[in-house]
Amino acid sequence: MMLNEIVNRSHGLTIHEMRCNQNDYYEVVILSSEIQSWEKILTSILGLPRKPKGVKPSEDDLILTRASGGIRLNQTLYERSFGNYSIIAKFWPWDDNEHITLKMAQLS
Repeated sequence: MMLNEIVNRSHGLTIHEMRCNQNDYYEVVILSSEIQSWEKILTSILGLPRKPKGVKPSEDDLILTRASGGIRLNQTLYERSFGNYSIIAKFWPWDDNEHITLKMAQLS
């Protein structure tokens, strides 16, 4: 599984703002109204969240996400290993309750 395969499965969902689309990093702003569709895609590929929203991040979670801005209590973290690399995905909800930043990275 490569990061672009996850991105391809999201076609048809609204991208409010495209921030970065590289082979190993993808960052977009999505609408909160479509969060269940995004969660379904990520869960089908990466499994259940490693750190659900509302759960305090572990030290390992903080280390894993350090290069992409960390992880906080109100954010969700997915992670799955694929042989010699892992893919992480993070939902960062905005204070306006209408937007969420989705960050995904392929880590060696």
